[in-house]
Amino acid sequence: MAMQWYVLRVASNKEDSVREALDRKVKIEGLDDCVGRVLVPTERRPAPRSRGGAKKHVDRKMYPGYVFIEMEPDENGRIPEDVWFLIRETTGVGDFVGATGKPTPMNASDVEKMLMQVEKAQEGTPVSVGFAKDDTVKIKEGAFENFEGTVDEVLADKGLVRVIVTIFGRATPVELEYWQIEKT
Repeated sequence: MAMQWYVLRVASNKEDSVREALDRKVKIEGLDDCVGRVLVPTERRPAPRSRGGAKKHVDRKMYPGYVFIEMEPDENGRIPEDVWFLIRETTGVGDFVGATGKPTPMNASDVEKMLMQVEKAQEGTPVSVGFAKDDTVKIKEGAFENFEGTVDEVLADKGLVRVIVTIFGRATPVELEYWQIEKT
């Protein structure tokens, strides 16, 4: 079978250490034939509070709390036991994204989108945000989770979207990362 991409939930702010640990363990155990790339997609952005006019940049995780891992399933479509235990025994790893904790491979279009974002980030190209003024969106994460609002402004250079949300009967602008919202 061909390699497929899976998504791992990991402890917050442990994405890089989990990636490094998995890479190291795969080499030690000689499982390079079953496990391909392990990615934590990041993008380079201007630092929000640069002082003194100097342009500083920060690398921001596109999918905080997740690590993407390319693996070859066995003939039954399952992850081989030795690979499963190697991953599950790694400090900081939660579980796989999938129905009832069973690892479900990502669909091809999502893989293509994620890999394209990784490539663009490496080239230093700003990631396309995919939202426009007056789009109706739902907030997926953060303090305003499940609120709906309207896109007021797209700040593509910062990867932010300003959304107008009604809170206690008042229209309130909220700046969100593009991955925190989805079109309704």
